Amino acid sequence: MRKFQEGLSEESVLFVSVAKWFVLASAVGVLVGIGTAVFLRCLEWTTAWTNQYTYYFVALPLALFATAFLIEHLAPDAHGHGTDKVIEAVHHRSGFIKARVVPVKLAGTVITLAFGGSAGKEGPCAQIGAGLSSIFAGVLRLVDQDRRKLVICGISAGFATVFGTPIAGAVFGIEVLYCGSILYDVLLPSFVSGTIGYQVASALGVQYQYHPVDFVPAFSEAFFIKVALSGVFFGMCAFLLIEAFGRAENISERLSMWKPSKAIIGGAVLVGLTLLVGSRMYLGLGLDTIDGVLKGKAVPWYAFALKIVFTVVTLGFGGSGGVVTPIFFVGATSGSLFGTLAGLDPATFAAIGMAAVLAGVANTPIAASIMAVELFGPTIAPYAAIACVVSFLITGHRSVYPAQILAFRKSASVDVPIGEEFEHVEVAIHPRDRSVLGVVLKATSAVESRLAKFHKRPDEDTRE
Repeated sequence: MRKFQEGLSEESVLFVSVAKWFVLASAVGVLVGIGTAVFLRCLEWTTAWTNQYTYYFVALPLALFATAFLIEHLAPDAHGHGTDKVIEAVHHRSGFIKARVVPVKLAGTVITLAFGGSAGKEGPCAQIGAGLSSIFAGVLRLVDQDRRKLVICGISAGFATVFGTPIAGAVFGIEVLYCGSILYDVLLPSFVSGTIGYQVASALGVQYQYHPVDFVPAFSEAFFIKVALSGVFFGMCAFLLIEAFGRAENISERLSMWKPSKAIIGGAVLVGLTLLVGSRMYLGLGLDTIDGVLKGKAVPWYAFALKIVFTVVTLGFGGSGGVVTPIFFVGATSGSLFGTLAGLDPATFAAIGMAAVLAGVANTPIAASIMAVELFGPTIAPYAAIACVVSFLITGHRSVYPAQILAFRKSASVDVPIGEEFEHVEVAIHPRDRSVLGVVLKATSAVESRLAKFHKRPDEDTRE
């Protein structure tokens, strides 16, 4: 009888817990869905108003100044691309976020993007979702542990509603907190909040773009190897993007001046670059370019590199916005380049690149793989998954989110501190593996020398 009562008690507690988090996560989904819809509508209206003028971007110095001034004086936590501040709040403050961050982040991002700043819309939605969840938790007087879970639900709902990917958004919200670990106790409420948020935003008129991939070559060993090699290429692009963000932050910090003044400098640089390039393609979200590349449209081979420059200048010098939409731009354009060079379909590899670069930059291979399926259809799933995992490994122990915590080593040959935030991670290679690597490199050099000598032309031997 006692065992029966204990079993019944456990089942009752679990049932109540499931019901509790289903209700709380549903409420968060509704709040975030409404908040996201309001943000996207404001962004749509202001962008339509500014873009009717050919040289709207010349006001970027003033726009970034206004954004930096607003953030510095009202909500410093709204600085940058948003998601990193939310991760920091989850790890260090049990998810507590000041209420004024929500309107300040919304206003700052709308100003930045409307006048051509190169940034994304997911970071603000994640921060708005987390902020609304924190406010909601405060109203209900939840304990720290429950507030933390509710804020994670807000992050998931924010990502799910902004891109129209409820499953990938939910997984991204919990995978992005730790590199190599997932919080299973938040899995159910994250799925619930992501799904509800997506449905609410859709009901309020938010429209999403999906691009089912019609052309995927039949499976072959050669094609599979090329997909794996593309993962290496996308990992290198992700590495370049992360390093560029770090360099831009360092340059900005070395300028010992008022932050809004730095924003004027950053805006002027963006205006100059736009006039020099002779194209507005790298300003704003860049959704038209992404859409065109996914349909097979050709773009300059260096498009991904220029987008990186525009984005790091925008966010490093006072602008506000996310990084995932620029990551999509970089992934799509670099994927088109890889497909062209490899003699493959550029549109297919543009789709694979969008997911793979995201996986490498954010250390979220699972969420990126699922997102590829939700955006491009199931036929691309195995190839996107391979490229995502390879890119994730190639990027190494670094992240575009410095507050993300490292939970595992990507290689047994690399010594890194587990449990540290990425901004404090220092990488070291084991001595034995360093020596083995040296032997491999020497052997490779010897083989290359032999091959070069073997292929030397007869007339060269005669001259010698």
